[in-house]
Amino acid sequence: MSIPETAYELAAVVREQGVRAVDATRQCLDRIVALDGELHCFLHVCGEYAIARATEIDRAVDAGHDPGRLTGVPIAIKDNICTTSSPTTCGSKMLAGFVSGYDAHVVECLEREGAIVLGKTNLDEFSMGSSAENSAFGPTCNPWDTSRVPGGSSGGSAAAVAARMVYAALGSDTGGSIRQPAAYCGVVGVKPSYGRVSRRGLVSYGSSLDQVGPITRNVRDAALFLQVIAGNDDRDATCDRRAVPDYINNLTCEVSSLRIGVCQELLGDGLDSQVREAVRHATSQFVDAGATMVSVTLPHAKYATACYYLIATAEASSNLARFTGVHYGNRSANSETIEELHENARGELLGNEVKRRILLGTYALSSGYYDQYYRKAAKVRTLITQDFEKAFENADVVITPVAPTTAFPIGDKVNDPLAMYLSDVYTISANLAGVCAASIPCGFDTSGLPIGLQLTAPAYCEQSLLAIAQTYESHTDHHLQTPPLIGTS
Repeated sequence: MSIPETAYELAAVVREQGVRAVDATRQCLDRIVALDGELHCFLHVCGEYAIARATEIDRAVDAGHDPGRLTGVPIAIKDNICTTSSPTTCGSKMLAGFVSGYDAHVVECLEREGAIVLGKTNLDEFSMGSSAENSAFGPTCNPWDTSRVPGGSSGGSAAAVAARMVYAALGSDTGGSIRQPAAYCGVVGVKPSYGRVSRRGLVSYGSSLDQVGPITRNVRDAALFLQVIAGNDDRDATCDRRAVPDYINNLTCEVSSLRIGVCQELLGDGLDSQVREAVRHATSQFVDAGATMVSVTLPHAKYATACYYLIATAEASSNLARFTGVHYGNRSANSETIEELHENARGELLGNEVKRRILLGTYALSSGYYDQYYRKAAKVRTLITQDFEKAFENADVVITPVAPTTAFPIGDKVNDPLAMYLSDVYTISANLAGVCAASIPCGFDTSGLPIGLQLTAPAYCEQSLLAIAQTYESHTDHHLQTPPLIGTS
């Protein structure tokens, strides 16, 4: 039997002894060897660990045991999520070589269900970026066009899934860092509601915004992985205690009663015409299938970017204060006093974008400016949340683009921070409001680059979000397309 293309199918056939977990793992490791020199998706590959895990799983299956819902599925973990099997560097020289003393909650959940971790994926340093170019260890390339970015900050995870190096990968999303790279790489990415998934073991960037979520080849696999990692964790005080629905067995919805919210104000200036047309075509496909299109408004969305870059940087300033070379982080070799140790470690081992955001956040929190900036941003955040609440009174899901353009060339925006920040203009609001959102493939531009469709649903309505995404996916074949690079491996 050939090795299946989806995680859901692979787990089933490994449990039925139709395919060996070792064979599936070796196939993925071989693809990493063949392609990662060009793509640089991985910062660490733990091949021996993965093969040993796969061997254990095959033995368990042979003995009549069921290792779990992800039996034998090779996966990758974004390198800001703690693992004991390989280092957790956050793409930073500050944490080069750091090995966590424990596995993140989500990693525990995945391995408990039989998943096999192949390694850690590249990212913008400390998740601060929209292109995967800010990594201290070099950029990741987009498998659809290696001259272009894969998106960020979870660029390595999205590119690895698109290049079929792994069946799925975990990313983190603070302002679009799962959805935007998923869109650029033509795969599915889900940002769960705030509190739906434990953040224990996720290195914090913006603590009131961060969420861990899956990047997969299709919606069913996304539902499977979210099913495994979602739920309460008593070790994370922000984790919600409500029961997790059965996402896998509820991937259907009554299209005739579906209300699709379209926000015309987000389809105007600054949006590439091909992206706009793809989103409109996707909306018409829902209507053709029997859904009702309703107009919604998100009047404060235009303030989301400014609001985000005050709140997120303020939280980053606090969270990254621990990396001084004393208790956390590497040390500079040229320090004689404690002041020099702090200054040199942060000056030499943190990248420019991380420094920029720490400075922005520290300024926003400083005496005399807190009320003028941070408090005002917190009030705008409340207004954005209320906008979504009103929109969801009339719509089951809101459709928007994921990004203003398709993947842009490497280096194109690296020296223009404001232009880079606007790459997340459509995704930031969902993090500020704490709602759930997903990116699903909805077409390609004339250069053959993927376009993503963003679906946003109310908080803790992932079941509806996934069912609606599955409804769209079942009427298209965009998710079945693979990068030309795949044929050369």
